[in-house]
Amino acid sequence: MAVVLVVDDEFGIAELIQAILEDEGHRVLTAIHGRAALARLSQDEPELILIDFMMPVMDGAALFRTIANDPKLKHIRLAMMSSLPRETVLKGLGDVPFLRKPFRYKDVLAVVEEALDGRK
Repeated sequence: MAVVLVVDDEFGIAELIQAILEDEGHRVLTAIHGRAALARLSQDEPELILIDFMMPVMDGAALFRTIANDPKLKHIRLAMMSSLPRETVLKGLGDVPFLRKPFRYKDVLAVVEEALDGRK
């Protein structure tokens, strides 16, 4: 199973995703915003980062771009999540896995599977 970093400023959502993924055997790390996620990456390296779009301090789009443009981090798979429409969130980020809030248990698993598909 994979190591997944969940980045969301809403504790309830992060805890729910953590519980869902841990039930499936994944190891889950959490961070409250983009800057905290970058600090976490200096300690642990996940295979996937599930990023909330709207957060304080450093939002999801800025975190996404920072990771995607960093030669040491760009190999990490990324997925976005938001209550906003997919087109709004992914504008300028490309076609990446997307989790629409509110979500169902199976939606979380499908996005994680899609994001990790083809990993080595």
